[in-house]
Amino acid sequence: MNIAPVDAVVFDVNETLFTLDRLRPAFTDAGLDPSLVPVWFARLLRDGFALTALGSYRPFAEVAAETLRRLGASVEDDAVAMIVATMRDLDPHPDVEPALRALRDAGIATATLTNGSVEVVQALLHRANLGRYLSANLSVDAVRRWKPAAEPYRFAATELAVDPGSLALVAAHPGDCAGATAAGLRAAWVNRAGQHWPAIFQAAGFSAPDRATLVDALLATRR
Repeated sequence: MNIAPVDAVVFDVNETLFTLDRLRPAFTDAGLDPSLVPVWFARLLRDGFALTALGSYRPFAEVAAETLRRLGASVEDDAVAMIVATMRDLDPHPDVEPALRALRDAGIATATLTNGSVEVVQALLHRANLGRYLSANLSVDAVRRWKPAAEPYRFAATELAVDPGSLALVAAHPGDCAGATAAGLRAAWVNRAGQHWPAIFQAAGFSAPDRATLVDALLATRR
């Protein structure tokens, strides 16, 4: 078991820090069933992963728009643009601020690592007044490979000037956690719904139903 101290933490953004709930009324306004939000987001990630497997790359917003257009023949460009723009207006989960504050108070370097853009993440953090807790906002745009490819995680370790083994990724997505583990990082799974961990992936080193409990476990490695 890896008991080395965690020296830095990176957070996934969509669903991990910020809920997608605000997209539901945007879907309704576009004439789409709001229950399709998780279906759309899963397809968006799938297509981003497929591009990476193919050795290609497209930015998050472009892939998001294309997957929206495939949800229904009546989805017009204005509606697509409106939904993609709503990604800047997402709300944080209520336990995010205390978790980030605890890491800052412990002197742990903390950053975001997203398949989206730095610009959108900065807008989200500014809107939620969370930017003060983070030392960097990192995007796969820098390496042109979507998570869970190894390059984004190693890029984060380099940017934060830490060994991959002392860097932890916090994410709500098992595939993201598995990618971090494969790249040599520590993985912390936010399992809010008490879901089953996919046995096809190596288990995350840390798992809890909320961010605060995960942060406590990461800080415990330093005691």
